[in-house]
Amino acid sequence: MSEFRKGGPVLAAAMIGVGCGASPIPFNVLPAVIGPIHDELGWSFLQINLGITVFGVIAALLAPAYGAAADKWGVRPVAIGSLLAFGLAFATFALMPPTLFAWYGLWTLVGLVGIGSTPVTWSRAINMWFVKNRGLALGIMLLGTSLAGILVPQIARLAIDGKLYGEGWRTAFPVLALLPLLVAMPLAFWLFREPSLAERPPGISSADGTLAGMTAGAAIRGYRFWVIWLSIASVALAFGGVFINMVQIAILHGFTPAEGATVMSVLAVGILAGRLITGLLFDRFWAPAVLVPILLAPALSCWLLMGTGSTLGVLMSGALLLGFAAGAESDLIAYLAGRYFGMAHYGKIYGLLYMPFGIGSAVSPAIYGAVRDATGSYDAMLTVAIFLFALGAVLPLLLGRYPTTEALAAAPA
Repeated sequence: MSEFRKGGPVLAAAMIGVGCGASPIPFNVLPAVIGPIHDELGWSFLQINLGITVFGVIAALLAPAYGAAADKWGVRPVAIGSLLAFGLAFATFALMPPTLFAWYGLWTLVGLVGIGSTPVTWSRAINMWFVKNRGLALGIMLLGTSLAGILVPQIARLAIDGKLYGEGWRTAFPVLALLPLLVAMPLAFWLFREPSLAERPPGISSADGTLAGMTAGAAIRGYRFWVIWLSIASVALAFGGVFINMVQIAILHGFTPAEGATVMSVLAVGILAGRLITGLLFDRFWAPAVLVPILLAPALSCWLLMGTGSTLGVLMSGALLLGFAAGAESDLIAYLAGRYFGMAHYGKIYGLLYMPFGIGSAVSPAIYGAVRDATGSYDAMLTVAIFLFALGAVLPLLLGRYPTTEALAAAPA
């Protein structure tokens, strides 16, 4: 518990920062605005989903650069600066001309400035404050995205319905931009920082006090990096599109957009539970073994979401299992990066491992949207997703034991 006494305030700031950052907010607002944009502007589901694809690909490609900046200058300035830029860019959607060029241009801007407000930065500090309780601490940090998943769709729906300020889908963007600007930034200024050398827990530094860990080049040359990379890519490609299109899946089963938002909230609850429970299990058992049943469960979810006649309870059950697995995957990136590669160059390595997550999550909605446009349902892609989840579940079993601090300190450059 001494880790939580020392690092608790930093953990609280990181949790709120993650929840108000560019990782959860865009992905949680899009399900609420897809329908209204389609109705007002006549754009196809593929065209609308491509916006989040542009954002995700650009952000993922920049993640190693932001991670390297955090390694060099510290996480605090990178996280706070990115929160400011993300909030201002996101609010600009309210002024967007009704053209696809403007739609994609604004998502490009959000991708360029927002990635520093994601776990790429926040998780570095948490990994440096926590060792024995690292899995649980990372799970608590990532609860921010779960809270966003519960609250953002509801806030967006209230904004669209004119119950907050203005009316229509454009209003949702500046309303939600207040979260990074007025909530996360002040808290980060107050509480968020890396530990000093004297505050670091045992297990992350070598005997001379320097952070232990591989360089990014050494990590890339090892097979473990690519096992984790491919597992993350498989799960992200399966999950991203079903998450973004969950409201539309509910509508195809005969439910209203409001009921679809409720299904999204259940999915967010699953993510919340997945992060906490997975984090606790990571601290007590070998993480790859923990992941096998958790990442296999969404295969059943994909089957439950197929067709057009499921009950609301069935959809909620599928969403809950999907969310639980998604929570485990987010823990997996931060936890395994720290355990297998150390902290010396954690930011850059995490950024490289974030790339398949970001790109897969970004490309997946476009694929789901294209399948919907071509066939009228998402069933074909949901079938493919069953196999992608299975692949992502079994690959981490190849990773082997965690390296010791001494081995990481002696790792070749």
